[in-house]
Amino acid sequence: MRLLPRGAREMKGLPVLSVRGLRKSFPIGRGWAGQAGEMEALAGVDLDLHPGEVLGIVGESGSGKTTLGRCVLRLVKPSAGDITVDGSDFLALRGRRLRRRRRRLGVVFQDPYSSLNPRMQIGQIVAEPLKASGRVPRGTVSEKVVELLERVGIEPRFMTRYPHEMSGGQRQRVAIARALATDPDILVADEPVSALDVSVQAQILNLLLDLKREGRLAMLFISHDLAVVERIADRIAVMYAGRIVESAPTESLISHPLHPYTQALLSAVPSVDPTLRRERVRLRTDLGPPGRRAGGCPLAGRCPVVQDVCRSEVPPFEEVRMAHRVACHLAKDQAG
Repeated sequence: MRLLPRGAREMKGLPVLSVRGLRKSFPIGRGWAGQAGEMEALAGVDLDLHPGEVLGIVGESGSGKTTLGRCVLRLVKPSAGDITVDGSDFLALRGRRLRRRRRRLGVVFQDPYSSLNPRMQIGQIVAEPLKASGRVPRGTVSEKVVELLERVGIEPRFMTRYPHEMSGGQRQRVAIARALATDPDILVADEPVSALDVSVQAQILNLLLDLKREGRLAMLFISHDLAVVERIADRIAVMYAGRIVESAPTESLISHPLHPYTQALLSAVPSVDPTLRRERVRLRTDLGPPGRRAGGCPLAGRCPVVQDVCRSEVPPFEEVRMAHRVACHLAKDQAG
């Protein structure tokens, strides 16, 4: 399928990224019980990302957020499902076609120190994807590197420094500059501020917000921190046990969460506003056996409002309010 020209999908209202039925399982080695099996990290994820949109993916550790991002980038091979980028089957691409399409995806990892080559200078790190893509004439690479660094707030004099000579916030800015080097349509940011101090987090978030305001760049923003996601995302998808259990525009989800897991996450977020108080929703600690697929809702063992139907039937992920989808048997009653 031909690559659509930039702006064409936005004009047609089509998503730049579509994920359907995405599954990923990892083998579990033989333990003391002598049994081997699989851990299902993703259990059928569906999502769409539109040009210029920031979709926040939030959930606790082990919910499948990072695995989702890595599958989208094809750093991890999915067990099943479809990933469509710009209208074509991303999983079917090989060789040169895959490399050409991958230029439209940028990535920012959680730890900027481990994601930057300690033996390369900052200018070399940012120049590497420019040279690999072949989109910039060799004679203008240095000029483009300066432009990218200035775009993320790094002065050109830092080009000859090494990653260990820079602060955590500066390193993350360099990682963002590198991600933007190929002028991507999609940026996957996996916990981009969680390893940074609070004041530095604000600086990086402001930088990402500036990129968002520029318009066309779509962003998959992965984080465990709902307060951070609320600040930057247009929509939020809440993940639990490898599934998206609730998805809605940010304002709708924050003001009127319908899934008990989302309610529990929001109730745990501290607020500086004394007038804004949420009743604390506490989940039980019955997690169930690891790696095994139990019937019914995946939250049934922990849910504070669980009913018999929750233990026997998997709730459908359906729209219960305008653009607000949730996988919960009790959600329709709350929405009404």
